[in-house]
Amino acid sequence: MFQTGGGSSMSVRLRPGVLGMLIAFVGWVPVALAATTGNTVTYKWTDDQGIVHYGDSVPPQYAQKERSVLNARGVEMRKLDAQKSPEQLAAEARTEGDVIKQKQHDAFLMTTYASVKDIEALRDLRLDQLHGQRIAAELYVDSLHSRLSALQDRAKNFKPYNPRPAAHKMPDDVAEDLVHTLNELRTQNNALVAKTEEETTLKAQFQADIERYQELRHPAAR
Repeated sequence: MFQTGGGSSMSVRLRPGVLGMLIAFVGWVPVALAATTGNTVTYKWTDDQGIVHYGDSVPPQYAQKERSVLNARGVEMRKLDAQKSPEQLAAEARTEGDVIKQKQHDAFLMTTYASVKDIEALRDLRLDQLHGQRIAAELYVDSLHSRLSALQDRAKNFKPYNPRPAAHKMPDDVAEDLVHTLNELRTQNNALVAKTEEETTLKAQFQADIERYQELRHPAAR
């Protein structure tokens, strides 16, 4: 179905279901547009029902959606993208940020290392440092276990751990020391778990750097 507005504006609506029936008019549309608009720019857009429109202006409700600009012969000169949502803009910003970070990291790899052996040497040094920290943490945890064991043995002499009626109430300093040791032991055990994860992450990061460095040095081998 074709619809013509007043003045020099002409709107043509094409329903997808009858598009095949209008193939014969394909050659007519540019001529009609040229005849009614002269050198005026013509727009092409699609409404919410999927109907294609042509006219010398775009209705406000479709002004921010995808549309095309046609010349007087009905030839598309350029396409105007739909206005992007905040989520789309945020996703594009994240992607652009990732690209920038990758370029910066690539530059770092190429200017810092002379060979893969240099990367491996730094990796091994960092892993040795983490290994030393782990050993120190494990020794500290062992000492906390010993202290906790001694405190628990001492606590058995007092209520509520000693069922004897004559047993005294546990001194405040013993109770506080027991709670502090338990909390510190929990903290250090969590730190050991984090240290294991840090070692795993470090190995993965260095392996990724090695592979990326090889790609940058020998792009043809990818």
